[in-house]
Amino acid sequence: MGRQPILEDFQESLDDGPGAPNLLQLITGARGVGKTVMLNELGLVAQANGWVVIHVTAGAGMLDRIAYKARLAKSNLGSPAAGKTTTILNLTTPLGGVSREFVRGEESSFSWAEDVSELLDILVPRETGVCITVDEIHSLDDEQMHALAGESQMLIRQGYPIAMIMAGLPKAVEDLLAGDRSPTTFLRRAERQVLKDVPVSDVAESFEEIISNGGRSITEELAYECARATNGYPFMIQLVGYHTWRQGRSGPVTRQHVGDGILAAQARLGALVHEPALVDLSEVDRTFLVKMAEDEGSSRLSDIAKRLGKTSQYASVYRDRLLKAGMIRSAGFGKMSFATPYLREYLRDHAAHLMAQEED
Repeated sequence: MGRQPILEDFQESLDDGPGAPNLLQLITGARGVGKTVMLNELGLVAQANGWVVIHVTAGAGMLDRIAYKARLAKSNLGSPAAGKTTTILNLTTPLGGVSREFVRGEESSFSWAEDVSELLDILVPRETGVCITVDEIHSLDDEQMHALAGESQMLIRQGYPIAMIMAGLPKAVEDLLAGDRSPTTFLRRAERQVLKDVPVSDVAESFEEIISNGGRSITEELAYECARATNGYPFMIQLVGYHTWRQGRSGPVTRQHVGDGILAAQARLGALVHEPALVDLSEVDRTFLVKMAEDEGSSRLSDIAKRLGKTSQYASVYRDRLLKAGMIRSAGFGKMSFATPYLREYLRDHAAHLMAQEED
């Protein structure tokens, strides 16, 4: 889906107020397709409307971070933050009395929704609200998911102006929201936004425009060559544009500039995207991908299983893991393909190293 319509729909929902559909969104897409950038852009739209924006990434302490940022925003608005308060709990045991102090600070067992609702009570008279964005939602554990979904639902039912926008990898999010559990049932009602690659023709036009605005020139043919090298992958668009520009810095962009820029962009993509993603995988996951890279196009599970010397049932376990990790995607008719451009080439170039890791 295009980016601009998402921003426009969100603006309409901000105008419409509590309960508007696009105030609860779930953004999915492959690695590097721009999910985090979209969260930031939606946050800027909310901020431009006077809303308080809280950005967090899923993981340990996420709910406490939301609570802390809500208290900080409350303080910045001129209202005293809750700060650290102490609750004394007295217990009677067979061995006598026990007194225990519980301190509420940045790390707290109190509901994050309490801090957000206190902030909202300040914002409602000002006709604004709170926008919370959660990146990598697929990393949430069950307890966090229950608290985030259940208490968000409570705030929405109370009529508070709150936006909850989440982002994550497609298969991982799909698995996370599977089942009939109450919290996930609520989150499944979120508006789904699937970010896809940008059409190559649009990328080419953008390259021409940006280079022209920078005081240089590029032919339509070379602009299209740059665009085709990106495969419409947003992060690669940035890399190709940056490295092609750096090759000359002034004067017309030449074919040599384009060729060198594309090679440099591919190398940076490998270092910034492929290498970190592969490090997070198991040895068998990496071996599966190396065997898959032997194909020129999409791959069949039975072929990968044969190359691994395993059964298709065994290979299917790792296929599903890699789908969830966003490394591969379904190519239809039982086939699969790499989810990010140039991963095949990276795997081929580093196959010996990756296979050596498995043997160590």
